[in-house]
Amino acid sequence: MKAQPNGAMTAGMTTADYALYATTVIIWGASWLPLRLQLGVVSPEVSAVWRFLLGGLIVFGWLIVVKGKVRFPLADHARFALLGLTMFSFNFLSAYYAGFHLNGGLLAILFSLMAVVNPIYAALLGRGGLNPRIIAGAVIGVVGVALLFGPKVFVADGQAGTLTGVLLMLLSILFFSTGNMLSAAFQGRGLPVLSANAWSMLYGTLFLTLFALARGEAFIIEWTPKYVLSILWLAVAGTAIGFFAYVTLIGRIGTARTAYITVVMPLVALILSTFFEGYVWTIYAFFGVALVLIGNAIVLSAPRQGQA
Repeated sequence: MKAQPNGAMTAGMTTADYALYATTVIIWGASWLPLRLQLGVVSPEVSAVWRFLLGGLIVFGWLIVVKGKVRFPLADHARFALLGLTMFSFNFLSAYYAGFHLNGGLLAILFSLMAVVNPIYAALLGRGGLNPRIIAGAVIGVVGVALLFGPKVFVADGQAGTLTGVLLMLLSILFFSTGNMLSAAFQGRGLPVLSANAWSMLYGTLFLTLFALARGEAFIIEWTPKYVLSILWLAVAGTAIGFFAYVTLIGRIGTARTAYITVVMPLVALILSTFFEGYVWTIYAFFGVALVLIGNAIVLSAPRQGQA
């Protein structure tokens, strides 16, 4: 799929688009379990520092190997810092802290709202009108995710903190969606995806480091197999590879359709949960899977114009 001079894109998904889409869904869907394994000894902000520092260094190393662009003017560094703030730091931090108040199922449902927030956000920014098919497909998918986790999802642990958790998760969505819009705009300016990711990850690491220092958190590593392996997975696969595929897809098919990944990836998490956490399938879950797949087909087949 190629962008046209007037900003329009061809309607169809190419093989490369589907490959990027599937890669992101599988990697990020498989990242929920490793993320949970990090909680405990090390504070969330410090774990995020290790993740994005390692991920950023990996991407920088690859840029050096392939002789990619690493030097940019100061104005571009301001853009990278803004992307680091929104997509590679405080969105994750907000989600981590929301996890102290809400169960995992409700977190997944709230994050899947990205599929609805992104096209609306893009329309408000004047990046194309709302596509009814994308909105309809996204809403169907979000309903499917709600059914997947069943009635128990809405029984949040610690009722007093439920509202706090919801607000933190909505803040995470706002940060991440803003990062999506910025990434699309920066790609439109011709900034290389890998280079932008590398610098943005390091700026995100800087923001998280300053935040951790302000809170007096200890920069430690839990030297256990579960923690070290989870950090390696999230840094290499979830960050270096996953974000490259995701932001590349934003530039190819737009923020609206790319955001549907947040609806589909809980399916992967659910499959892993079945094997490793004893998730029990119900009639609601089977109907939920059907709705997610139907919504996915509607969103990905919807013709679109512009960068929304």
